[in-house]
Amino acid sequence: MSARDVYEYWLKKLPEGSPMREELLAVKDNENEITDRFYQEIVFGTAGLRGICGAGTNRMNEFTVGRATQGIANYIIKSGADPAKGVVIAYDCRYHSQEFSELAAEILAGSGIRVYLFPSLRPTPELSYAIRELGAAAGINMTASHNPKEYNGYKVYWSDGAQISGAVSDGILKEIQALDLFDQFSRMPLEKAKEEGLVVMLGEDMDRAYLNYVLSMRQRPDSELDKTVPVVYTPLNGAGSIPMQILAKELGYVNFAIVPEQKDPDPEFTTVGYPNPEDPKGFELAEKLGKKNGAEVLIATDPDSDRMAVEVEDGAGGYTPLDGNQTGALLIAYMVEAEAEAGELPENAAMIKSIVTGDFGRTICEKYGIKVYEALTGFKNICGVIPRLEEEGYTYFFGYEESIGCAPGEDVRDKDGICAAMLIMEMAAYYRKQGMTLREALESLYKKYGYFAEDQVSVVLKGKEGAERIGRMMTQFREDKPETFGTHHVKEFIDYINGYEDIPASNVLKLMMDDGSWFAMRPSGTEPKIKFYYYAVADDRETSERCVRELRDAVADMISHIE
Repeated sequence: MSARDVYEYWLKKLPEGSPMREELLAVKDNENEITDRFYQEIVFGTAGLRGICGAGTNRMNEFTVGRATQGIANYIIKSGADPAKGVVIAYDCRYHSQEFSELAAEILAGSGIRVYLFPSLRPTPELSYAIRELGAAAGINMTASHNPKEYNGYKVYWSDGAQISGAVSDGILKEIQALDLFDQFSRMPLEKAKEEGLVVMLGEDMDRAYLNYVLSMRQRPDSELDKTVPVVYTPLNGAGSIPMQILAKELGYVNFAIVPEQKDPDPEFTTVGYPNPEDPKGFELAEKLGKKNGAEVLIATDPDSDRMAVEVEDGAGGYTPLDGNQTGALLIAYMVEAEAEAGELPENAAMIKSIVTGDFGRTICEKYGIKVYEALTGFKNICGVIPRLEEEGYTYFFGYEESIGCAPGEDVRDKDGICAAMLIMEMAAYYRKQGMTLREALESLYKKYGYFAEDQVSVVLKGKEGAERIGRMMTQFREDKPETFGTHHVKEFIDYINGYEDIPASNVLKLMMDDGSWFAMRPSGTEPKIKFYYYAVADDRETSERCVRELRDAVADMISHIE
């Protein structure tokens, strides 16, 4: 059926006067809007379902959420998993997050599956931790992570605490697609489900267990730390506010300050608009407070607190952002040096990074004999490597990707912005005791390992036309297989579309240059954009940065001619 046909079908199915029907009637003459809402069904990407809230098959609403939940319930039952093991459900501060969470709880309970439900917003890493702590069969998180306020999302986790992938993801998707959006799924009212023990409310005990895990990740004793280091933190109105305040107080960081305007939940994200800590605009209020307090480091987590970003003092009264490659390298170097000094670095340690993450962290790890594994983008893929490395006799040390996400410990099988933020504070306190700032510590790593430069460019192309143009970009690169980009010659053209070495199939291209530089390109799995990643390393900063600029400009010129 065409988008218009599906639109008309929805109008017939929705009851007169219902809010969603009225929403659709309001766009009856807007073919572009109808196409965008109905040209596809919202599907699982690198982070499950994610989309704009509203009426339509390509939207987050009670029908798409309900069908996904019933599909998960059906899969759990058919897989033979014990329904009593349960499903853990968490949510963030966004519009409809709590309603979607309660809807999911009622549908699961209606299928006889126990639910562990958080009563208010919680960080994504705590959900991952809770799944493993409770021995649950699965987990669901209602969050759109760092997307704009119009969005919401639905992340699905399996019993290992990692986001679903492979056979589990395929099986769940098959069950979801077998259902009609307008099926009347069995629902048990929330209060009845609580009375019958099918919905169990989680609270302070689980919060404490997760915080104790974070505290266990400390690397150095207090005697080596200067906890007067001035730190400013913003949760961007999300779930990190309470746990970070508790951690800072318990650990004794006396000059820890939280941005007051962004301390409490706000689904409008009034003071930030786009709550992505990877965007320096998200640090505007943190920078203002940092200058007032003389802060050496600014830390931000996104609304569900899985991603964490850092800005450091720039030596001129302002702040400069660190990207995910730099932050990851700093954390890896700090942890490996601390553990090596204490004699606690595992003999067969292993680090996991994504295929589009730079080689700064790899270089540090290899110096210390740490094996490096690679995975597709997304922490469901990164954490999905953990069973394999364990089978091969290695011990998990660290996992990260360039998009400001890392998992410092294996008990959380997803990005853990809370644990990472705690380690950033500790690292700043350690270097302050040594008479250094984080900026100076990073510079010392460059001098030791080489000057790594990187850039990432995202080209946003919305709707059906945008998706088709992204497809043409990938197709033309595959067909042309360009051999030069300015003065840079392609040494190896890697296409992951059918898999490559131990990496599963994915729509990613990676072009390795003869001078050691490289770039990669991939359509985003969660947003209407195509991403380009550029990397180089040299003995000096000027050379590496020039190399990145040349690659970026050459690629930009090429894609500008692809209509």
